[in-house]
Amino acid sequence: MTNEKIILHEERDVSLTAYIQDAGGEFGYAKRPAMLVLPGGGYAMCSDREADPVTMAFSRAGYQTFVLRYTVTSKGKWPLPLEDYEEAMALIIENAEKWHIDPAKIAVVGFSAGGHLAACAATVAQHRPAAAVLVYPAIMKEIVDMCQPGMPYPHEHVSNDTCPCFIAACRDDRTVDIKNALAMEWALAEKDVAFESHIYSYGGHGFSTGEEHIITNSVSPRVPHWVDDSVGWLGEIMGRLTRNGFTEPETAVSMNGNFAPVLSTACTLNHMAKQSEEAKAVLAPMYAGIEAVAKARGFSVEGLSLAVGNNTVREIMEMLQIPAETIADIDRALHGMINNI
Repeated sequence: MTNEKIILHEERDVSLTAYIQDAGGEFGYAKRPAMLVLPGGGYAMCSDREADPVTMAFSRAGYQTFVLRYTVTSKGKWPLPLEDYEEAMALIIENAEKWHIDPAKIAVVGFSAGGHLAACAATVAQHRPAAAVLVYPAIMKEIVDMCQPGMPYPHEHVSNDTCPCFIAACRDDRTVDIKNALAMEWALAEKDVAFESHIYSYGGHGFSTGEEHIITNSVSPRVPHWVDDSVGWLGEIMGRLTRNGFTEPETAVSMNGNFAPVLSTACTLNHMAKQSEEAKAVLAPMYAGIEAVAKARGFSVEGLSLAVGNNTVREIMEMLQIPAETIADIDRALHGMINNI
């Protein structure tokens, strides 16, 4: 592994530190996923405990990792931190080949105030990550304004094109109330944006990766699991890195199937009714299965279709026990068709 510290703005102490692992040769694949780490610190500092230890955790999972030390309040105000993020992300994309990165598989992880910045990256940034991991994030007005007035409240900016999010926090967080994580979850659910959430029974605030040499207070022994869980979730979203390269994502790349640029098995049955005859032809095994079930159970095809209309195509085909290989083939075929939103 090599590391490189890039000074983005010396006068504001803004830097991007890159931790780059080899690819190709003995590793067998040419590109890795990347994780941009945004430490917390209330926008007054960038915490060391939420910087290098986090890069090490994701490096172990095969990621190229980066730490952005963004503008803090004593050096400048919003939107400078977001502009620092945009500059860092643009630099990572620009150097993707040099750093052996798949530019479509760049995620961001942020803690507390860094979680706020990561949530803004997911919702309002120009360079959206493929996925955002939000750890005890500052989301709501009370805590965001306490850090620095005038910044966005991310849950108010969630839209159908917000990237998938993973959220980890503890119920007894007295610094950033758990309502912040819950508000973000609710907003994601309202807009049908995919997310996974882990709210642990106790652990307070600032637990970082949850390892004993990092934590400053008692935490649930399950708290450290968020790292492995997030890596597993990212593999579902972006594809897992294996000896032979990336697997296919286990779910649609967008995750907001009805609102993605192209069709996928993450679209609902009702949404597919608005699509072309070509798309419906690809789904012939599913429609045949629905018709067979309706006939066997004495239902009308229209009534059964209405009952399962809000289920995704994938869910329906799995209920019909259509083989996984067939579902994968259908998904790939749909990815080549424009979504009539």
